[in-house]
Amino acid sequence: MSAPTERNRLDEEESPYLRQHADNPVNWQPWDEQALAAARERDVPVFLSVGYSACHWCHVMEEESFEDEEIAETLNGDFVPIKVDREERPDLDSIYQTVCQLVSGRGGWPLSAWLTPEGKPFYVGTYFPKEEKRGMPGFGNLLANIANSWETDRDEMENRAQQWTDAAKDRLEETPGAGGDAPGSEFLETAADAVLRGADREFGGFGSGGPKFPQPKRIDLLFRAYDRTGRETYLEVAEETLDAMADGGMYDHVGGGFHRYATDREWTVPHFEKMLYDNAELPRAYLAGYQVTGNERYAAVARETFAFVERELTHPEGGFYSTLDAQSPVPENRAGSAGEDEEGEFYVWTPAEVRDALDEETTGMVRDRYGVTESGDFERGRSVLTVSESVEDLAESYDLDPEVVEQRLDAADEELFRARADRPRPRRDEKILAGWNGLMVAALAEAGVVLDEQYATLAEDALSFVREHLWDVDAGRLHRRYKDVSESGDSEDHGAESHGEDVKGDGYLEDYAFLGRGAFVLYEATGDVRYLRFSLDLARAIEAEFWDDDAETLYYTPESGEDLVTRPQELRDQSTPSSVGVAVDLLLSLDHFVPDESFREIGEAVVGTHGDRVRASPVEYPSLAMAADRAETGGLELTVVADETPASWRDRFAAEYLPNRVLARRPPTEDGLRGWVADLGLDDAPPIWANREADADEPTLYVCRSFTCSPPRTDVDEAMEWAEDLSPGAAGGDDVDGSGA
Repeated sequence: MSAPTERNRLDEEESPYLRQHADNPVNWQPWDEQALAAARERDVPVFLSVGYSACHWCHVMEEESFEDEEIAETLNGDFVPIKVDREERPDLDSIYQTVCQLVSGRGGWPLSAWLTPEGKPFYVGTYFPKEEKRGMPGFGNLLANIANSWETDRDEMENRAQQWTDAAKDRLEETPGAGGDAPGSEFLETAADAVLRGADREFGGFGSGGPKFPQPKRIDLLFRAYDRTGRETYLEVAEETLDAMADGGMYDHVGGGFHRYATDREWTVPHFEKMLYDNAELPRAYLAGYQVTGNERYAAVARETFAFVERELTHPEGGFYSTLDAQSPVPENRAGSAGEDEEGEFYVWTPAEVRDALDEETTGMVRDRYGVTESGDFERGRSVLTVSESVEDLAESYDLDPEVVEQRLDAADEELFRARADRPRPRRDEKILAGWNGLMVAALAEAGVVLDEQYATLAEDALSFVREHLWDVDAGRLHRRYKDVSESGDSEDHGAESHGEDVKGDGYLEDYAFLGRGAFVLYEATGDVRYLRFSLDLARAIEAEFWDDDAETLYYTPESGEDLVTRPQELRDQSTPSSVGVAVDLLLSLDHFVPDESFREIGEAVVGTHGDRVRASPVEYPSLAMAADRAETGGLELTVVADETPASWRDRFAAEYLPNRVLARRPPTEDGLRGWVADLGLDDAPPIWANREADADEPTLYVCRSFTCSPPRTDVDEAMEWAEDLSPGAAGGDDVDGSGA
């Protein structure tokens, strides 16, 4: 039997990203004890390459270097080459990405790191070209130099590795602020002011140049500050950003959904990959915008995005796939290398292609609407569709009523969608990740509150799928990734054999926190106690596996998991929300149902531990800033006592922007309530349900915050007046009953 590093072992993996490298001449290994033991036995460094299936420069480096026989010979002989899918192992990515950023001031993918056999990094970078260019060393020469240094200057390499590991540990693991003070309620406005200072008031979004990344949590922060203070500037910047993203090339105007980010300040040309997490978190921002402003365009963007997810990222049994690639084969009717993968080919248009899909009159209108020109704004004369002319301007130009223009544009979009469907499609990464599914469940559940109950049904299907495949009921623990490898139609399987259904990896804090929040919002949307129970199960696992009582923080990796060179925390909001911020928010929400457990104490301790960090740079930590605000001001309890929430009440809840809401239905009878309490394993009904009874056998609403409650109300409008009276900073309230009844 050959030693593990004498062959490429990625054909044993089910990650589409790893399997696309299974045919490389590099003897790639997955990150496992076999590979690390081989590095120790051979006494050679590990070359760690981290990427993901939709990563453009990952594909480029593979084509240039990892398919090269000479480079493969060096990698196989002088190193143990390990490939990691960052979406399966975000803990490894976090550790070595942090080192890269500390050392070079930048990061990204592919991440290239050279490690000692113990996993300590001593050289890091991102993409390296095969040959030296633009000041970057050639990858082949770099490998030779590092191998030589390992042999001739070993002490220096190991000293550097220890220094960099210590720096990473200091950045990721240590908690010098343990026992500190959390930001107060006034900090919400301070944080929003910091967001305003980075706003691009000309083109929308944040930052003075490109690329422009979506920042949904900053938008959420601005809406909350506007709701608290009424200051119009907060609202203006949030609207400018939502409008810019929805009008620009980052939004798919034909098929719905968002691409990863815009490459320019004007939001014109995107990086074309579509990620599940963006298409979960961005619709939540648009739903909030719809509630705050009543702008129907925001609701339409959310609906169109959910339609895209249901159509193109949904497993037949309900879970959600991870990504669509940025690249797809060039269509045969286009100039260029037909059949070769190029970025954006599925999404961009030429005037001739628009003309072929539409009648002559509509062609001109659509070209004007979406800025499709002969010269184009993308490669080889193609155009990215952007909203370039308003409906009103088009109506004037074409001497038509605006309603007629909208009807024609809608019909044209459908024709373009049908025409585009004939093009070769981007590849789909069919991993189903617990955490990312949790984000989507939460978004759909919120849409079930704000738009239509049908979205909650989609969320229920997805949560059921994740529970069935990724939740270990007996252990009370969550797995990270599911892959139904019987599916291969759109996956990047590159001809590798299928090995059947595959589940892999311990869940990380983001998996528990995101899924727990999704389950809780689904309880709010449906009133089904099963989802509350599952959310509590996940929260208890968070306490058991991720809470450190001495450090007073929540770590990203489970206590029972693999021992790495450092144990990271995920405090910043990046492409996904801060898992610590979401976890704290979840624990504080669930405290209303289990006040005798430690959820509130943990949440308050965490925001205290990181209070100084958040105060110093609130733009980096909006989720933690908002969690601190919830800890300080409390949640707004809306206790619905009814078998079903009345339709008119649903309409009222849909129209109200209520940050820090806790929407809690309970049965109207004491027998029904006792059944729920028993189902949750509680001794007594929690205060959010106890003594809040139906009035005259009618559906009844109680509105409470911080043990101050309205009287029971059967009229939803009367009850919701109390929500305004109990909002943080509201004047008056002397007649409010403080009994907590």
